[in-house]
Amino acid sequence: MGDTLEELWISYNLIEKLKGINYFKKLKVLYMSNNLVNDWDEFMRLADLPLLADLAFVGNPLQEKCAPQSKWIQEVSKRLPDLKKVDGKMVTKAAEEE
Repeated sequence: MGDTLEELWISYNLIEKLKGINYFKKLKVLYMSNNLVNDWDEFMRLADLPLLADLAFVGNPLQEKCAPQSKWIQEVSKRLPDLKKVDGKMVTKAAEEE
């Protein structure tokens, strides 16, 4: 499955850790809102997904600590610059530079 899976929808599953996510090299869409990811080290495992373009992460403690939404998107864009969409919002260069 790691060689073919392009979308993974795992919201509302009490997920704290992203260990093993790196096996999904073809993943383009990851919807994992309302889980329990709490720190940037865990979040940065997503950097091992070269095709990831669309991420839903709202409702995780890490995202909630980075309120408001514009600050969250800016932080995510710095760490994962190839993302096109975060929490349903298109990522633009202007958002990254704010």
